[in-house]
Amino acid sequence: MAALPVQAGDIAGRELADKAAELRPGLKVLFASGYFEGALVSKGALETDVQFIAKPYRMKALAQKVEEVLGS
Repeated sequence: MAALPVQAGDIAGRELADKAAELRPGLKVLFASGYFEGALVSKGALETDVQFIAKPYRMKALAQKVEEVLGS
């Protein structure tokens, strides 16, 4: 698999996800942020159809969300 030509801090999460999807069509992405999901959507940082989990989260919640994302 080809490595992405970016380093941490060089690119926003959405842009990184888009670039990764170019390399791996059908890639499932789960965004995590300390910002409230509604605020991110209203700022245009996330589309309404992306998978998202708000920080802080418990490991059980993360496991459930990952299972949900992979099952979709």
